[in-house]
Amino acid sequence: MRPRFQADADFNHKIVVGLRRREPSVDFLGARDGGVVGVPDPDVLRIAAESARILITHDRKTMPAHFARFIEKRSSPGVIIVSQDLEIGAAIEDLLLIWVATDAEEWVKRLGFVPV
Repeated sequence: MRPRFQADADFNHKIVVGLRRREPSVDFLGARDGGVVGVPDPDVLRIAAESARILITHDRKTMPAHFARFIEKRSSPGVIIVSQDLEIGAAIEDLLLIWVATDAEEWVKRLGFVPV
């Protein structure tokens, strides 16, 4: 099964929109669509897990620790941290590559980084 994505509230929405335009069949919810705006990180992880979506974020300061604690007790479809320094077009292409070349099961309880 192809990965499904959920952006958190700090994720650049232009990347979400750009990826959907580049490949309309990508299942990628923005923060507002996913109901995670203003929600604490542990709850964002729970919401993403309950909807079987990999959480996509720019938050490399606090999210890795929240994720580590989360997967001690629950399963997670995974988290991908996209560098804020990466150009929007490059971020779109990297996420598209992840969507095309990997299976959702490969990301379970995994923390990934873009660029690799």
